Amino acid sequence: MKRSRFTEEQIIGILKEQEAGLKVSDLCRKHGISDATFYKWKTRYGGLEVSEAKRLKALEDENIRLKRLLADAMLDNAALKEIVGKKVVTPVAKRQAVRHIREALALSERRACALVGVARRVARYVSTGADDAALRQRLRELADQRRRFGYRRLGYLLAREGFSPNHKKLFRLYQAEGLKVRHRGGRKRALGTRSPMTIPQEPGQRWSLDFVSDALICGRRFRILAVIDDFSRKNLALVTDTSLSGGRVARELTVLVERYGKPLMIVSDNGTEFTSHAILKWADEMKIEWHYIAPGKLQQNGFVESFNGRLRDECLNETLFTSLSHARQVLADWREDYNTVRPHSQLDGRTPDQIARQGSRGHAPETLVIQSTQSHKKRELSF
Repeated sequence: MKRSRFTEEQIIGILKEQEAGLKVSDLCRKHGISDATFYKWKTRYGGLEVSEAKRLKALEDENIRLKRLLADAMLDNAALKEIVGKKVVTPVAKRQAVRHIREALALSERRACALVGVARRVARYVSTGADDAALRQRLRELADQRRRFGYRRLGYLLAREGFSPNHKKLFRLYQAEGLKVRHRGGRKRALGTRSPMTIPQEPGQRWSLDFVSDALICGRRFRILAVIDDFSRKNLALVTDTSLSGGRVARELTVLVERYGKPLMIVSDNGTEFTSHAILKWADEMKIEWHYIAPGKLQQNGFVESFNGRLRDECLNETLFTSLSHARQVLADWREDYNTVRPHSQLDGRTPDQIARQGSRGHAPETLVIQSTQSHKKRELSF
């Protein structure tokens, strides 16, 4: 609005001159105003004194100020509604909120930063870090393929492809992409001291056996015999059928002995298949020591129990089996991947096949080492 060159006091004085008897035309000529301006003044200020005009001006200024404050408050409220439901905690989130408010409501940077509660230098910050778009993309792809892998195991796969982020950066990207593996609920396990664990020193010294069960989509149950080499963690066999007797177990073990050589010891639980006459006779004929763990002490057969957990978590729980042949094919593919591709955390990211190839079965000493989990003292047992 164009500001008048006359103050309220001067305008009221001009009106008083007209009331004193001066003609309007002479009055307008004297002060250099038009007739329209005079009559507009008379409509607005006619009958007012100077003190009343001052009070009216103060009220108008206060009204303008209050209107401006109300408009600012409404605009601030609208800006805050733009970021309702968004978690504005980190500097990155605050920068995004400031940018969104400025684009949506055309506010100044100073005002937007004041609403969000962030310094302007923080809002203007531009990251100088390396572009991790390719690493993030590959990390997401691997996580989609290996849904039950954590960030460390995915890191082993990335290292094979030439990516070399340290574990802290890898974990940060893993969390930023929302790739955390949801832990499935499990039963509570009893706590207590553990018995010493027998650790083989060469591939082929000791095998571990156990059964895993699952069902087809039609509800029919089937069983899986898992055989692993405790040193290399290599899965030697996944025998799948609706029933597996002691005689069938003996036949499958004979095939494995012909393929991989005879172990010094086989460890299993006290299941009826493993304590049958067929198994006792087979172990006596093959001159292989068969060790049964203490009843209820699954930790004494920890290698195959750990393998069973990975098998169920990464394969059985992720697949719907339509038939027994389908289950055998899926398990065969998973076994090949487990032995040759999947990195093993206890093997420093290497695969069981790599560990098995490093050992020389023909030069292996016929000894096993017992290692206590408490004292870490070792002693040798001869066979």
